[in-house]
Amino acid sequence: MSKTIYFLKLALIRLGVLPFLLLIAVAIFTVLSDNFLTGRNLVNVARQSTYLTLVSMGQMFALLTGGFDLSVGTILALTSVVGATSMAMAYAAMPDSVMLSIFIGILAGGAAGTMIGVVNGIGISLLNVSPFMMSLGMASVGFGLALYLTGGTPVYGMPIEYGDIFGFGTIYGLPVPIAITLVLIVILYFILNWTRLGRYFYAVGGNIKAARLSGINTKLTLFSAYVLCGLMAAFAGLLMTARLDTGEANIGATMPLESIAACVIAGVSLRGGIGRLENVVFGALFIGLVQNGMNLARIESYLQIVVIGVLLILAVVADQLRLRLVATMRN
Repeated sequence: MSKTIYFLKLALIRLGVLPFLLLIAVAIFTVLSDNFLTGRNLVNVARQSTYLTLVSMGQMFALLTGGFDLSVGTILALTSVVGATSMAMAYAAMPDSVMLSIFIGILAGGAAGTMIGVVNGIGISLLNVSPFMMSLGMASVGFGLALYLTGGTPVYGMPIEYGDIFGFGTIYGLPVPIAITLVLIVILYFILNWTRLGRYFYAVGGNIKAARLSGINTKLTLFSAYVLCGLMAAFAGLLMTARLDTGEANIGATMPLESIAACVIAGVSLRGGIGRLENVVFGALFIGLVQNGMNLARIESYLQIVVIGVLLILAVVADQLRLRLVATMRN
């Protein structure tokens, strides 16, 4: 019995709570719906999870440095609105230049979303504003701008090719959003594991004073974390806009909660300095799997938000338990 408990503790420390939650979720939803484990549904889950995966990977950079970003939902909305508006205006002015119009919209939307991350980075790294207050303030600013630009109504007029390519297109049978997400996963994995900047993220989150004394430019590292977070959320906003075929000011409202939940469930510490990118990807897929399973089981959307909140609380409790187990086994 004691050996079993020991191995369970070891598994919790090394793997985190995610594998256990994943097995429970698969077992429950397989019983509730015959369509849950079909290949078509799993591909659909992967496609629907791309947006959360991108945002969660960006959120991970903020969490690694000991902070978090509450403005990621606003970045999606502002990116969608600015990108769709710019694309529609360019297309109206140059109806024969479809690809140029799409490029202008992507550039404008991506820049608008990333700029929120830049402002967050400046406030947190240079002005020493707490991540909570800075990102919360920018969430309000960005949401207000998105509503002001649209008047609260969807933006139409984009080229149909944009949605056909980036929303519903495929590359060798693989949906374009999934292909783009896979490419970004590889790039971010390389940054985190094979570059100095990646090591600096962990060092700053582990002990910012020790990192500063070691010669690390902690301000630049913090700034880079929030810029990358904004950039990844902007990518998600552009892909979601293609999927919806409209620019929306009210998308992404649940993204801050869901992205933090995906990271914490995947073992990223809220204290900073601990986390693996591949686990975050699986954490986002897990939340997408749970949402899909609840949809198939016809659980109301309002109750689904409750479930995500409960999962976040359980993940935080598991994170605290994991830290205690690490301390206990070291002693």
